[in-house]
Amino acid sequence: MKHLLLTACLLGTNVSAQSAMTGPEFDAYTQGKTLFFAADGQQYGVEEYLPDNRVRWSFMDGQCKEGLWYEQANQICFVYEDSVRPQCWSFYLSPGGISAVFEDNSDGRVLYEVQASSEEMICLGPEVGV
Repeated sequence: MKHLLLTACLLGTNVSAQSAMTGPEFDAYTQGKTLFFAADGQQYGVEEYLPDNRVRWSFMDGQCKEGLWYEQANQICFVYEDSVRPQCWSFYLSPGGISAVFEDNSDGRVLYEVQASSEEMICLGPEVGV
């Protein structure tokens, strides 16, 4: 996994020189996949891309959020069940996978795909107390 993280970081260094993916390009690449992402060399999260622009996100803690994505102003925006405020990203495709630049603030966060799978995500059920 460390080798994948290093490779992903190196491949993502020139994202600003590339054209951002369009909604149809993003959909064609992600549809039916579960993608694992890293940021700053550390595991960040996993997202499952479902039919009809639906997604399921987790910070890899077993807790999942359902959401939708849509294209707006050359960005891919996500709205999840726990927030009405969209999170918008610019996605870039390279031979090593996709990278995403968070566009909603100036922290410059970049996520890099480190693994792709056709397996469904594992989500824990709701917490039940005694």
